[in-house]
Amino acid sequence: MAKNRMATYQEFIQQNEDRDGIRFSWNVWPSSRLEATRMVVPLGCLFTPLKERTDLPPIQYDPVLCTRPTCRAILNPYCQVDYRAKIWSCNFCFQRNPFPPQYAAISEQHQPAEIIPQFSTIEYTITRATCSPPVFLIVLDTCMDEEDLQALKESLQMSLSLLPPNALIGLITYGKMVQVHELGCEGCSKSYVFRGTKDLTAKQVQEMLGIGRGGLPQQQARGPGTSQQQPLPSNRFLQPVHKCDMNLTDLLGELQRDPWPVAQGKRPLRSTGVALSIAVGLLECTFPNTGARIMLFAGGACTQGPGMVVGDELKYPIRSHHDIEKDNCKFMKKAMKHFEALANRAANNGHVIDIYSCALDQTGLHEMKFCPRYTGGHMMMADSFNTSLFKQTFQRVFAKDVKGEYKMAFGASLEVKTSRELKVSGAIGPCVSLGVKGPCVADTEMGLGGTSQWKMCGLYSNNTLGLFFEVVNQHNAPIPQGGRGYIQFITQYQHSSGQRRVRVTTVARNWADASNNIQHIAAGFDQEASAVMMARIAVYRAETDDGPDVLRWLDRMLIRLCQKFGDYHKDDPNSFRFSENFSLYPQFMFHLRRSQFLQVFNNSPDETSYYRHILNVEDLTQSLIMIQPILYAYSFSGTPEPVLLDTSSIQPDRILLMDTFFQIVIYHGETIAQWRKQGYHELPEYENFKQLLQAPVDDAQEILQTRFPMPRYIDTDAGGSQARFLLSRVNPSMTHNNMYAWGGPVTVAGDGAQDANAAVLTDDVSLQVFMEHLKKLAVSTSS
Repeated sequence: MAKNRMATYQEFIQQNEDRDGIRFSWNVWPSSRLEATRMVVPLGCLFTPLKERTDLPPIQYDPVLCTRPTCRAILNPYCQVDYRAKIWSCNFCFQRNPFPPQYAAISEQHQPAEIIPQFSTIEYTITRATCSPPVFLIVLDTCMDEEDLQALKESLQMSLSLLPPNALIGLITYGKMVQVHELGCEGCSKSYVFRGTKDLTAKQVQEMLGIGRGGLPQQQARGPGTSQQQPLPSNRFLQPVHKCDMNLTDLLGELQRDPWPVAQGKRPLRSTGVALSIAVGLLECTFPNTGARIMLFAGGACTQGPGMVVGDELKYPIRSHHDIEKDNCKFMKKAMKHFEALANRAANNGHVIDIYSCALDQTGLHEMKFCPRYTGGHMMMADSFNTSLFKQTFQRVFAKDVKGEYKMAFGASLEVKTSRELKVSGAIGPCVSLGVKGPCVADTEMGLGGTSQWKMCGLYSNNTLGLFFEVVNQHNAPIPQGGRGYIQFITQYQHSSGQRRVRVTTVARNWADASNNIQHIAAGFDQEASAVMMARIAVYRAETDDGPDVLRWLDRMLIRLCQKFGDYHKDDPNSFRFSENFSLYPQFMFHLRRSQFLQVFNNSPDETSYYRHILNVEDLTQSLIMIQPILYAYSFSGTPEPVLLDTSSIQPDRILLMDTFFQIVIYHGETIAQWRKQGYHELPEYENFKQLLQAPVDDAQEILQTRFPMPRYIDTDAGGSQARFLLSRVNPSMTHNNMYAWGGPVTVAGDGAQDANAAVLTDDVSLQVFMEHLKKLAVSTSS
C-alpha cells in the first residue's frame, strides 16, 4: 500500500503543480502548532503566480467577494453553494453570501467557471480599468570599449522592433556626466546634462527637466478612451516607440564613448548611482503606479558620486569576500544604502529595475542587488556585451507565449488568505512587503513577514515565491480529523496588453493528528519542494549570518529530520532507513552545502549575489538543477542516460553533459578526447564516433535555446583547464586522499584501462562519508 500511495502522491503533487503552479513542503498538514514546529521542515509552498496555462477560460467580469469586511475572500470551488436560495458559504470564514443579480441563472447544471473544481486557478480581466502602455527607460553606460559599446548599441536597436509598438521609450546615458535625451522628432539631438557627483530628488529632476506638475495632469490625461490622444507630461523624454524608433535608432548609432580622458592607472569616472537615481525620479514624477522598466546596462563599477563602489585608482581593487569579512570595504555600506533607497522608491511606484552587467571585473552587483530584488527585475551577468550569452539573453526578455503575448507583467501584488487554523509567516523571493496587517498574519516571521500582501513590480511566468505558514491551533484543541485547511492566493497585475487582471488560486489540504497519524503526514512530504525552500531560507540567512553558522543550521535541521522521520534502532547506524519520499533529501542538502550559494570561496561578491538572486526567483525544477546539477552520460553502449553526480561517472570512454543551470559543460573522457584529437570522427569508417560526439552538442543546444538567462557553454576534455567546472560539482567519492585505500587504481573489467575513474583533488568529504556521519548522529542517544 505504501508504495502505491507514493505513486499517487507523486501524481497528486504533479497535478497540483501543473494546474495551480504550487508545491507544498507537506501535503498533509499537522493539526496543532506544537506538532507543526516538530516537523523540522517548515510548512510552506513554492508558488508561481503566473504559471503559463493555455486552458484558462477568459473571464470578463469582476470576481465575487465574501461580504465579511475582515475576510473578502473570493468565490472558489471549495465554497458550499445553495443553488435554490442563490447563496454561497465562504470556506474561509463561513459567512453566508447572496450571489449578485447577474448569477440569477445558476444551477447544478449551469455553474459559473469559478466554482468548477478544475478551475481552482482562474483569471479575471477587469474591464473597467484603464489600459496604460508599458514604459521602457534605457540607462546606458558609455565608459566601455568601442567593441562592447557597438555590440550593445546593436542589441538595443534590435530590441526596438521587439517592443510593443505603443510602448513608451526613453534614453539616459552616463559616464562622468549623466545625459537625459530628448526624443522629439525635429532631427537635432538634444539632451539635458547632470553632474555625476550630486544626487537629486524626484522634485529637482522634475523642475530641471521642466516636466508637468507631478502626477496630476497626466492622471487626467489618461482618462477612459484618451490613453494616447493628449500629450503626456513626459512627452519629450518618453515617446511612443512607433513615433521615435527611427530617431532613437539614429541617436543610438551616433552615441560615442564617454569623451572624458582617463589617465594611466585610473578607472573611468562612472556615475551609475546618479544615473539610476535620475531614471527613478523621472518615472516617479511622470508615471507613478504604471508598468515601467528601467533597464540599466553597466560595463563597469560606479567610481564617483552616490553609489560609488570603488575609487578611480586601479591600484585599489574592488572589494572581495575577504575584504567584506575583514570590514575592509569603505564604500560598500554607503553604496548599498543608496541603491536600497532607490529600489524602495522604484518599488513604491511599481517600477522595475533590470541590471545587465557585462565586464571582466566586478561592477558592484553586490551593492546594487536590491534594485532587481525588490522590483522583480532581471539580473544578468556576462563578460562582455559582445557575447552571444548577453545578446541571446537580452532578446529573451521580450519573449512571447503561445498566444503571441509578452511574458512580462507589471505592477503585480499578491495577497494571501488562510483559513482560521493557519497564518502566513512571510515570503522569500523577488518582492517587497506591503505591510498589510490582518487576521491572516502570523507573529513569527520568516523572510519578509508581518504582512499578508507583497508587491512584485515585474513578474514573469517562471517567477516563484517561497511562502511560509504557521499552524495556530493549540495542542489541546486540535482540528477534528477529516477537516481541511484552505489558502487563497490573489495576484493582481497589469498584463502586457495593458489590461488589469486578477488571477486567483485556491488550494486545500487535509489535516492529520501528528501524535497518532504521523505516517499520513510523512507520506505527503515533498522532498524536492522542501529542499528548494530550505535553500531559500539558507540563502536568506547567509545575507546576514556568518557562512559557517548557516551550514551548522542546515546540518542541525537535517539531523533532526532524520531523527523524526527515519526508521532505526537506537545507537545502530546500520539500521537507519528513510522512506522513498525522504531518500533524496539528504543528498540535496549535501550538494546545497557545497554549492556556490553558500560557499563563497573562489567567487566574487558580485557572482555570489548573482547566483543567489537567480535561486530566489526561479521555479522548483530550475532551482533543483542549481542545487544538484544533472549529469548525462553518452557512450557506444547505448542511449544517453542520466548518471550519478559522482566521480565514478567520469570514465575514459564516455562523454558527460552536465547542466548546472548557469553552465552547460560537455566533458570528453580521456580516450574519447584522444580519438577526437586524432581526427577519427572525420574518417568515414568512424561515422558512429562522429554521431557520439554530436549527440551531447545537440542536447546542449536544446537547453541553450530556451533557458533564461542563457547558460555559459563549456566544451572541455579530461585534464583540460575547464574540467574544473565538472570536477568541483561531482561528489568526490574518489579523491587523492582515498584513492589507494580502495586498493590502488580501479580497472574496468576486460578493457585494460589503467584508471577508469578520475580522482578529484579535494579535501571535501564525500556523500558516502557525509551519510555515514549523518546516520551516526541521527541514531545516537546523546545527540
